[in-house]
Parts: sequence; structure tokens; C-alpha cells
Amino acid sequence: MKYDYLIVGAGLYGAVFAQKAKEAGKKVLVIDKRPNIAGNVYTEEMEGIHVHIYGAHIFHTNNKEVWDYITRFAEFNRFTNSPVANYKGELYSLPFNMYTFNKMWGVVTPEEAAAKIEEQKKAAGITEPKNLEEQAISLVGTDIYEKLIKGYTQKQWGRPCTELPSFIIKRLPVRLTFDNNYFNALYQGIPVGGYTKMVANLLDGVEVKLGVDYFDDKEAYDAMADKVIYTGPIDAYFDYKLGTLEYRSVRFETEVLDMPNFQGNAAVNYTDSESPYTRIIEHKWFEFGKDANGNDLPKTVISREYSSEWKLGDEPYYPVNDEKNGALYAQYKGLADKEDHIIFGGRLGEYKYYDMDAVIASALAMAAKEL
Repeated sequence: MKYDYLIVGAGLYGAVFAQKAKEAGKKVLVIDKRPNIAGNVYTEEMEGIHVHIYGAHIFHTNNKEVWDYITRFAEFNRFTNSPVANYKGELYSLPFNMYTFNKMWGVVTPEEAAAKIEEQKKAAGITEPKNLEEQAISLVGTDIYEKLIKGYTQKQWGRPCTELPSFIIKRLPVRLTFDNNYFNALYQGIPVGGYTKMVANLLDGVEVKLGVDYFDDKEAYDAMADKVIYTGPIDAYFDYKLGTLEYRSVRFETEVLDMPNFQGNAAVNYTDSESPYTRIIEHKWFEFGKDANGNDLPKTVISREYSSEWKLGDEPYYPVNDEKNGALYAQYKGLADKEDHIIFGGRLGEYKYYDMDAVIASALAMAAKEL
């Protein structure tokens, strides 16, 4: 045995575990089939802008232990997520707050906004929401559902809102205040210098091999270490023998524009069903449009985001956590629990929709238990 731990995947879970193992004096090898570290939080520099290659990642947490840990490896800026919704050229503030209600209905006080929502909820006759559509109408009324939720959600999930579970929309903040900060988090921001730099700091001094597919020579890799930390898809590990878990995938069209400002905000969601993309990200606004020296950047980089059905070989993004997939995951989890030298972790290894802070917390908990 050459290593104490072989870590399959150089994303957040793998990098955090690797850092803790190295700190504990263990010998670690990290492998990843991609040509770069950082998994889906990978950022690449273009025109002095740190571009979020796999979609926008905004760090936010209420977990002080996670915040104290991750700020050892990156300084965070004060970016606040305040997306804008574009419905056929009408712009609305997200998350839903008094600015949204004022623009939609002309209401001025929280009391008027609450009364308007209640009136529309009553008119729709919803008491116990059975699906996403009914849950959304009971939270914000019919007008906001029709303009700002329905088209976007159906593009995002590729199925009608009446076929989606109600819990998906419960994450959405609704506020009778003028607070348009999307996250109710004590700590939030973007790592200065980008996420790739942060993950490189986590992996400092750890042996990393990129462009290496674990399954090309699984037996040889397993023989290198006492234990394997596996962060890839759990069904792929078992060669899909019980069936394939489903995901939603995302495709990006990224371009450099010869202008200083395209949309004036980091994220604009296109909520009508006619626009083929779900949102446009303008990456420079994650760092206030400045370079490392505080100078204004003359160009900008945008990414149009298209949600798509996932098929084997595509990049898996969001687990489809419905009953059918939950039952299949439970079967794979049963197989995983019998593997005594393998630990399954992260978004793909645990088939979970994980925010970044939760991935870090999970990796720290596993490291504490294991080391």
C-alpha cells in the first residue's frame, strides 16, 4: 500500500477530505478524469475575469465552523446575490420581495402585498398544495406564478409544474420587506481570485493526477491505498447494474463581448417560456467588474444557460430527487454500505442536491470520523 487514501475526484468534497488527511499526516493521492481540479466550482480566467465554467457558484452559509475552515484557504469578497427576473422585457426583483410586489401590483405596504397574495390564493381554491404549481400559487399568488415561476421552472426541469413535487419551490424566499438578498445567510461571498485558486490552496502539498479515469484501471488504483474516497456517481461505481439514476444537465454558451457591461447584474433569469435559456450570467459582476488591482475591466464575459435532459455521458448536475430515483438510490446505498474500504461522498456519491457549504460540512464530518 503506497497511500493511506486514494481520493477519486478533485472537487470540493475530495479536496477538503484530502486537506484534512494530509494535515493528519496521512499519505494521499487525488485523481480526477478532468484536466483540471475543482470539479463543478472550477473557474477559468478570461479577459481578467474569473469565469464560472460550470455555472454560477455563490458561497453562502450560516455554519460558522464551515466558514472559519474555508476562509483559511480563500479571502471572500462581499458579493450579495440579488438576481433579476426578465419576463418579456419586464424586469422584476428576485427573490420575491416588496420591490417585486410593487412592480407587479402597484402595492406599497406589506399589508397590501399580503392581502393581494391571499386574494389570489383564495381565488385559486388551494388548501393543501399537491404539486409545485399549487404550492407556488399559495406562496405568491397567480400573477407572480404565471410570469416569474411557471416558464422558468418548466425549462429548468423539462416537465410541467403540475408534475413536479411541491417541496422544490419551498426553498424560494418570499419577503414582505425590501430585502433583495437571495440568501438568508450570515456569511456569503465569492473567493477573491476564483474558486480554482481556493481549491488549489486546499490541495497544496497533496499529490494530484489529472486526466485519469479511475475505472480505466480500478483494481490497480484500489490496490494503491488502504481506503478509497469516491466522489463520482454512485451508480457508475456499481456499473449501473440496478439501473441509472436520473439527473438534469445544463449546457452553457459562453462568449466574450467587446463592451464593459452587458446586463448590469451577475444573474438575470429569463422567466418566459419562449426564451430558450433559463438565465444569463455576467461573470465580471461577481467581482464588481474590477480586476485584481481594482481597475475597471473593458470587456465582459456572459454565459447563457440551457437546462436539458441528462443522458449517460453528459455532465450530471441536479439529482432528480423524486420517489423513483430515491428508491433506486436506497438500493445502491445498500450496496455501498457493504463496501468496507470505500467511502462514498459528495453530490454524486450521495445523490444529493448539495449547496457548497453542506458539501464542505459533510467532508469535514467524514474526515473527523475517519481520521
